Parts: sequence; C-alpha cells; structure tokens
Amino acid sequence: MDRVDRIEDLGEAESLRLLSTVPIGRVVYTEHALLRVLPAAFEVGADGRLVLALLPVDNLARALDGTVAAFQADRLEESSRSGWSVVVHGRAALVRDPAAHAALLHAGPRLWTIEREPMFVRLAVELVTGRRLLPPLPAVAAPACPHPGVR
Repeated sequence: MDRVDRIEDLGEAESLRLLSTVPIGRVVYTEHALLRVLPAAFEVGADGRLVLALLPVDNLARALDGTVAAFQADRLEESSRSGWSVVVHGRAALVRDPAAHAALLHAGPRLWTIEREPMFVRLAVELVTGRRLLPPLPAVAAPACPHPGVR
C-alpha cells in the first residue's frame, strides 16, 4: 500500500525560526554565469538579516558582494521521512566595517575549519519560502464494492 506524503508551506516567521536551529546551510550565487553552491556557517541576526561566515576568498567576495543571492538550509529526518527546508533570497553585502567584523569574530557564526579568519557576508532577507514535510500517512484503501460483479 502506498503512503501519502504531506507537505505544508511555512510562513516567514516560522521559516526564520527554523533557520536559527541549524548551524550550516548553502549559499547560492552566480559566478561567470554559472550557479555556484557553497556550504556556509550562518546565523539569523537580531536585525533579521542572515550573517554568513565564509572562507576569505577574493573571487567569492567579488562574486557575492552587492548581488542577489539565495541561501538554503534544511533538517531532514530519514527514518520518519519528515523535515523542513527554507530558502532565503536577498542582496548580499560583504562586511567591510572593521568594528562590525571584529564583533562578528567575537560573537558571530564560526567556520567549521579553523585555519583562517572568516569573511562575513550579510544577506538581507527579501523573500523567504519554507516547506515542511510531515511524516507520511498510510494510504487509505478504496472501500470494497458492496455488490461484486456489478459496475
């Protein structure tokens, strides 16, 4: 018997709340007309913007700074076939202010690698979409025909 999957759309507030429960996601941007997807440590800032911690690579800073990018994070539970996924679209801005950078070094998101100091990118939240996959329900079998052979 097939199982019926249940998907529900999430509002912006719930989507941002769920984002704050995971430490890593993926930033999506274009570089030389090709889509690039990179894992990124992040946090949802008090101002509602996302703060991404990325390896300090010049071409990444140039590709992201001032452009529209997307960020996606999720939490999926394989055993129950449930979870959620959130995508944020917005304008990315490299944190250049030394005081803001220092504050983020002290209390911002952390790279998973510790060999280099991160660069920080703020992503303004302009569009948020989220979906929750609820555990599937058993499919309901069609009722038996009360008069066999009669159509």
